[in-house]
Amino acid sequence: MKKRRLLATLMTAAMFATTLTGCGGSSGGSSNNSGSGSSATTNNNGGGSSDGVQEITWMFWDDLNATEDKISLGYKDTIERFNKDFEGKYHVTPITTNLEEYYNNLNAHVSAGETPDVFIVSPGPQLTDYVEPGVAAPLDEYLNKDGWKDTFKSDAVFTQQTYDGKIYAVPLNTAAACCFYNTEMFEKAGASVPKNWDEMITACDKLKAAGYTPVTISAGTAWCLSMVAGYLCEAEGVSLPKLADGSASWEDGKLESVGNKLLQFSEYFQRTAAGDTNDVATANFYNEEAAILIQGSWVIGQMNGANPEFESKCGVFQFPGVERLIAKSDSLCMSSTTKYPEASAALIKYFTDDTAQKYTAEVGGKIPVTNVKYDESVAPKQLSYVMDIFGKAKGTFGFYNESMPTTETGAHFDDTMVAVFLKDMTPAEAAKDMEDYYKANCRK
Repeated sequence: MKKRRLLATLMTAAMFATTLTGCGGSSGGSSNNSGSGSSATTNNNGGGSSDGVQEITWMFWDDLNATEDKISLGYKDTIERFNKDFEGKYHVTPITTNLEEYYNNLNAHVSAGETPDVFIVSPGPQLTDYVEPGVAAPLDEYLNKDGWKDTFKSDAVFTQQTYDGKIYAVPLNTAAACCFYNTEMFEKAGASVPKNWDEMITACDKLKAAGYTPVTISAGTAWCLSMVAGYLCEAEGVSLPKLADGSASWEDGKLESVGNKLLQFSEYFQRTAAGDTNDVATANFYNEEAAILIQGSWVIGQMNGANPEFESKCGVFQFPGVERLIAKSDSLCMSSTTKYPEASAALIKYFTDDTAQKYTAEVGGKIPVTNVKYDESVAPKQLSYVMDIFGKAKGTFGFYNESMPTTETGAHFDDTMVAVFLKDMTPAEAAKDMEDYYKANCRK
């Protein structure tokens, strides 16, 4: 059933391929930005050039020539190093888009028979959508060459990328969803770092009384809001496996409690939260227009790239009332139809070499996935805070929208949480809606 759903999605994407690929990179469409100065003619999915160079493509969710995000700039550097080191043999051209439209644009390429040779994907159901129909290729053959796999911290980093014993994507870093806060605002408001939900509300009350917007969040980018809902579900003891097999019900009161807490929390959001994108909500924080941002630690590179002076005021705390962290990684897949698998695998490997992984920590502020040694004294301060939280947490779990049976189910959860926030649906109605959806689509 899932294969048929994906194929239907790809066919729909093909109908809109002209529209999707006709826009510029950061404004929402797909564009080719090599960033390498090469004028070699390229074709998607490994088109050869006249001088015999093996031409490949790499698809990513940021414009490498316009971004300030430190992680994205590190990826640009990796592309440029690869093209320089393999000059005359391999050459890669990026295809870039924005995060919100990334999967639509990727699916348009797949449906047109132009799957990028290498493309980024989130582990979980989104990766499954490219593994099950055979779009992504297994990578074990390449990981087992020359000790590449041994450079990773452990086999555990491949857990979410492994299907039937085969690895279909290579993780590039690890990020955790945390609460970033303005230490100066907290101090002036007399607010303390919260350790439970009641203390979170107390801190928000003090911040609001001091004239600050307590929380900036995006409901316009639904997964941002549902990330908070996911943490509230964790605090309530929601079990996604039990909900999937029918041994638990969304109508057992837990999701209703989550919805009520989300509504309570929303009283402290910025007034424009309903329409703000993720980038706008994040900018509200590092431009000191709000005191708290709940976001993945990939945001460190974005914040420090846009406003380096803010780093000294940015603290981090674990979402209160939970013992586990939401964690995920950026991962790279290789097309099963690439004409140049060796070149594609070599590119993926470049993203995990010591140069790239040191940059990941020392500049980007993300947790490396390899055993690379990096200088903690030069890494962003926020990374040390995140690492401390990571070390004390009792485990991790995935984003809720990426931990449900299908991408469609995750999107439905996202939309349902937004509907609760907008008061288009009561928490009780949301619980019934999710239970009805699971009965119809997720349980045998």
